[in-house]
Amino acid sequence: MDKYIDLINQTFDFPTEEFRVENNELFFNEIPMMEIVKEYGTPLRLTYLPKISSQIQKAKLLFKESMEKLNYQGSYTYCYCTKSSHFSFVLEEALKNNIHIETSSSFDIPIIRSLYEKGKVDKDIFVVCNGYKRELYRNYITEMINDGFHHVTPVIDNLEEIDHYIEHVTQPCQLGIRVASDEEPKFQFYTSRLGINYNDVLKLYKKKIKDNPNFQLKMLHYFINTGIKDTSYYWSELSRFVHKYCELKKICPELDTIDIGGGFPIKTSIQFDYNYRYMIEEILRTIQRICKEEEVPEPNIFTEFGIYTVGESGAHVYSILDTKLQNDKELWYMIDGSFITNLPDTWALNQRYILMAINQWDKPYQRLNLGGLTCDSQDYYNSEMHSFQVFLPKFKKQETEPLYIGFFHTGAYQESLSGYGGIKHCLIPSPKHVIIDREEDGTLKTWLFAEEQTQESMLKILGY
Repeated sequence: MDKYIDLINQTFDFPTEEFRVENNELFFNEIPMMEIVKEYGTPLRLTYLPKISSQIQKAKLLFKESMEKLNYQGSYTYCYCTKSSHFSFVLEEALKNNIHIETSSSFDIPIIRSLYEKGKVDKDIFVVCNGYKRELYRNYITEMINDGFHHVTPVIDNLEEIDHYIEHVTQPCQLGIRVASDEEPKFQFYTSRLGINYNDVLKLYKKKIKDNPNFQLKMLHYFINTGIKDTSYYWSELSRFVHKYCELKKICPELDTIDIGGGFPIKTSIQFDYNYRYMIEEILRTIQRICKEEEVPEPNIFTEFGIYTVGESGAHVYSILDTKLQNDKELWYMIDGSFITNLPDTWALNQRYILMAINQWDKPYQRLNLGGLTCDSQDYYNSEMHSFQVFLPKFKKQETEPLYIGFFHTGAYQESLSGYGGIKHCLIPSPKHVIIDREEDGTLKTWLFAEEQTQESMLKILGY
């Protein structure tokens, strides 16, 4: 029977930029995964910080080269969407790359204050404040503007929000308006709950922004829930949005920026053919064409990449605890963790990640289902992005070396959604969290950010 390594080589163009195998053990971004497992055990979550910077630099370079190629006259600004991962080490790594920040809730603002106190940002940083804003969020934004953070930009999400800034902002203030995009036809509703209706944008500007000496409308913002994809739906919504920008620009000279939100995908399979350069060039061409038709200068462009920034930096590693044969035909490998509690998108959204064995690549492979530790029937993983099946090396419990498996590119949202260090389904603890970086000479350095969650911490939260 073919070995697991034969299966991977036959299925994919392997090795890749990120993955290779040496002595039947997996390397991820040149990290010897078995050494990490031997030092820290499983289950564990890891974050590889250099990947965050490389993703940012890749996007910035592609926008720069594409703008030069097309002679695009506007500038490009990269914002990190903080809700993808709020951890301090993520923000601090991202900020090494001269980027800016997009926020979505009130507690984001104290994070920026903390970064300012540490000297990680200054008062020139752009902070694009999105989301439906309750009083505390509006107050925090206002305080930052009045305190001299002159590029803090509240993006108006509903018609009444601006009344707070009219009453409380005492310094010159940049504003944005979010336009409510129509959702993809297959969606359960037609128009996003976020943003101002297209028909109300000009009225809002004329009535409450135009004649206020403290306000400058600088940005028009939109976001497509399904991301930046080469579909007729995406190009239609982008064109509609740019036409609205041009209409508003003709009566609002200070308007000079569009924010096209986030939506760059990450690799969820070793097979990945998304053409970032093509998409960037087509976005720029679309904006250029419409602006030329409308006789309007090309706008500056902001993006808010979250998953793209941090997703590929993360991985989750598990041991196979046991095997179970059910109904004489369904083989289960039981992991020492839970999909529902550790990787909730696999359960809630049927999200697929890159799954590979960490060791035993010289063993024969077999088809199987992966089961988590909770008592919920939905705590399983049984298909990959490229296949409706899962294959891993054959495993027997009595073998001297356990089988270890890794889920890769899991760095965005999973801890936020599952409740980091909180209460999990069936009280499954949060796994230990390991940070990996490199010294100036390229050697790896690792440290433990958080131990596996203890029963004492859970009992305290529960009131025992």
